[in-house]
Amino acid sequence: MKKFFQDLKADLQFRGAGQGQKLTESSRERAPKEKPKAADFPKPRQGPTNEAQMAAAAALARLEQKPKPRAPSSQDAIRNQVKKELMNEAAASDKEAPLDQKNSLPAVEEDPATLSVSGVYFICPLTGASVRKDKKEAHIRQAIEEHASRDPVGASIMEIHTLNRDREKVMLGVETITKYLDNIHLHPEEEKYQKIKLQNKVFQERIRPLEGADKFFQAVGFEKMTLDVPGQEDQEDFYVLKAEALVRLDDLATHKEKLLSSEPVRLQLDRQLRVFKPSPRASHFELPSDFFNLTPEELMRERRLRAEAVEKASMLRTKAMREKEGQREMKKYNYTLLRVRFPDGHILQGTFFAREPISALYQFVQEALQVDWLPFELLAPGAQKLPDKNMAFNECGLVPSALLTFTGDEDILADIKEQIGCVLKPDLLSDVQILS
Repeated sequence: MKKFFQDLKADLQFRGAGQGQKLTESSRERAPKEKPKAADFPKPRQGPTNEAQMAAAAALARLEQKPKPRAPSSQDAIRNQVKKELMNEAAASDKEAPLDQKNSLPAVEEDPATLSVSGVYFICPLTGASVRKDKKEAHIRQAIEEHASRDPVGASIMEIHTLNRDREKVMLGVETITKYLDNIHLHPEEEKYQKIKLQNKVFQERIRPLEGADKFFQAVGFEKMTLDVPGQEDQEDFYVLKAEALVRLDDLATHKEKLLSSEPVRLQLDRQLRVFKPSPRASHFELPSDFFNLTPEELMRERRLRAEAVEKASMLRTKAMREKEGQREMKKYNYTLLRVRFPDGHILQGTFFAREPISALYQFVQEALQVDWLPFELLAPGAQKLPDKNMAFNECGLVPSALLTFTGDEDILADIKEQIGCVLKPDLLSDVQILS
């Protein structure tokens, strides 16, 4: 091996010794070496131009500033997967949902067979009928029209107070009408108070916009007439009090007091009391859209809120943020469906306003008991004791539905069971239903 490296070294030295010569050849006889020409050498590589140098420097700077990609964590992977699934779900529902022709939004289809209650209903005080929420305005209008055949003055007052939503404008208009009537009652001999100019600015701003005002004036004895105006070529419209009404000034005063003291016709929420047999599905609720205080646009935003919930789960929220979110959740519901399970398993169900106090539920249960003096308590889900009875359902999380438990003194309940059976009234048990 040593000899191999020695031979290799000698070979390299021999190759680097330059051009060889004969030993018998003198130095004078040697031919002069020719200088290599420039063409024999490769041309030197030209350096980059100034523009190229600037472009390269800019590209290098961009590369240095660009952040290195962060390796995704397990939480990022979960969050991205949930976002992807939500987006796919929203896209699928948008593609499959039928469009409502009125507002071009996906129509919500409800299967009555699967709902815990068919909807929210109200009882009309004029007819006694139970009317669904979306039909109550049309029903009350029709009921007032039917009432007008029996009491035209009363019906017109109902219209003024019920069909005009802005209460401030209603009270301002009512105040102005009563001034007209007071002037007639206090000065029956003065003809100027017996005529009301319809083009008067005050009349146009305060009375004309009120629905039912025109019917009221005609019902109390005014008639609409077109009269000449002194010093004016064009005639104008007036309400003119009839002679027979002027004779009955006491009636006019009575109509005025009724107009001042009346309130809007308010429909009462129908509890839709139901009693069910014992069922393992007591805590399962399927609610119709009536229970939610959401417009079609807000319903569309619900899907986006679910995606935002994923982001909120990965961030710390302040107390103020949590309170603000809680207030928004409280306002989301107008009604709540509550069930109370009794010791024997029977279930009492009723519909309530979300902003009603807990005491309304206690009264509802009390009225369903055979023994009205029976002391009892209601426990929230999880056997939690309810807070102050003056608190609203939405303030203590009992919206849009909840299953509560009826509890009381065990000895008293045992005696009642032995003597009369169930604590609920017999007429309620006669119409007991099966919870599907």
